[in-house]
Amino acid sequence: MNQQPHGAMRRKEREITDRAEIDAILGSSKVMYLGLADQDIPFVVPVFFAYDGTSIYFHSAGAGTKIEILKRNPKVCFVVSVDQGFIESDKACDFEAKHRTVIGFGSANFIEDNVEKILVLDRIVALFSDRHFEYPKSNLHQTTVIRIDVHSLKGKKHGY
Repeated sequence: MNQQPHGAMRRKEREITDRAEIDAILGSSKVMYLGLADQDIPFVVPVFFAYDGTSIYFHSAGAGTKIEILKRNPKVCFVVSVDQGFIESDKACDFEAKHRTVIGFGSANFIEDNVEKILVLDRIVALFSDRHFEYPKSNLHQTTVIRIDVHSLKGKKHGY
């Protein structure tokens, strides 16, 4: 069983319970903040990503801090937030964040199959361009592609 720190939302009126709305947030953003843990040291990094309705995918160079941490601990947390802004108030302490946000937990899996890697890279590239690209074998070999199997999702919004 996967233990996630998702507890009951304190501000129920802000919780997004409609899975279609959560999926729309994940599908409308290009950047997610990926949270990793290396023993008792947290590490957060922004990455471009693609979401297929079930899993989240991102790519990386084959070496570096996030790859080394993921090899030791595949458990991840991620945040995607869209429509950010603020809600002004007459009182300084009453300003609030305007946003639609999804927080999720999952486990990272390294994709080794080149056919699957290309499908994922095409999905990510499609977020930025309508063009089709080829991936030279040397680039594919040096590119790490990761699938996050999502275990839980929670959405929150305010100002919408």
